[in-house]
Amino acid sequence: MPFRIYRTATSVLIESHERPDIFREAPEEFCFNDLFTSEEPADYVAAAYESVGKTHARPSSNLMAPIRDQEIWAAGVTYFRSRTARMEEAETAGGDVFYDRVYEADRPELFFKATAPRARGHGDTVAIRSDSSWDVPEPELTLAINSNGKIFGHTIGNDMSSRSIEGENPLYLPQAKVYTGSCSIGPCLVISDLPAPETKISIEITRGGDSIFSGETRLSQLKRSFDELSGFLFRSNDFAHGAYLMTGTGIVPQSDFSLKVNDVISITIEGIGILRNEVEIV
Repeated sequence: MPFRIYRTATSVLIESHERPDIFREAPEEFCFNDLFTSEEPADYVAAAYESVGKTHARPSSNLMAPIRDQEIWAAGVTYFRSRTARMEEAETAGGDVFYDRVYEADRPELFFKATAPRARGHGDTVAIRSDSSWDVPEPELTLAINSNGKIFGHTIGNDMSSRSIEGENPLYLPQAKVYTGSCSIGPCLVISDLPAPETKISIEITRGGDSIFSGETRLSQLKRSFDELSGFLFRSNDFAHGAYLMTGTGIVPQSDFSLKVNDVISITIEGIGILRNEVEIV
C-alpha cells in the first residue's frame, strides 16, 4: 500500500493512497532512522499508520525535511542536457571533456551533497553562496535507500549548485555543491514502487511574482537506472542509517540565468507533489 510521510515541527503524519487527505499522526516512537534501517520499510510505515493516532488536516505550507541521520548524496551528468550544460560551464577551464566522458562511462559521477542539518524542507529557504556569481537549482527525483541498499521510496530534491565555482575548476565541485542550505527535499517521502519512465518533472522560478524560468523533462530521459546508481553508491560503502540519492537533473536554465535572493523555486514531480523554496544568501 503506498504511503506519503510528512514531517512537521511537532509530529510525523502519514497519508495512505487508499484514503487520501486523511493524515494520521504516527506514534511517538516512529523514527526515520528506524525506517531507513528496517528490512521492510513499507511494513514499518503500515504498522505506524494502523496504530491508533490522531487525524490531522493537510499539513501546513512549512514542512521539515523527511530526514534524521541520513546522508544525502547526488548523481551528476545522468541526463544529456546536464552533460551539455556542464561542458559549457567548464570549457574555459579545459574541464569540459571530463563531463562528456562520465556521461558515457560505466561508472557514474556520485558525490556527497548534505547532512541533515544542511538540508531544508518544503516552505523553508534554500541558499546561494556569497562567493558565487552564477547559481541554479537542479530538480531531481531523489531515492530513499535503506541501510541494506534497498530502494524503498522517493521524494523531490533540489540540488542547489554554483555553476561559476564548478565551472572555474571541476576540483571545486565540493564547494559548488556542499554548503549550508545547499539542498532541499520534500514535501513528503513516498513509500511505493518507483515512478514510471513517463513521469514528468517540472520547475518554475518566479521573481517578484513573475515567472522567469520554467522547464520540464521526463524520467525516460535519465541515462542510468535507479538500481545502477544505488548499486554504485553502496559499493564498498556503508550507510548505517541509510541514505538519500538525488538522481541528476534534466532541466538546466540558459547560461545567462542566475538565481537571486528572494526568488521562489517550485519543483513538481507527478505522484509526489510540489517542493517550494525561497532563495537566501549564505
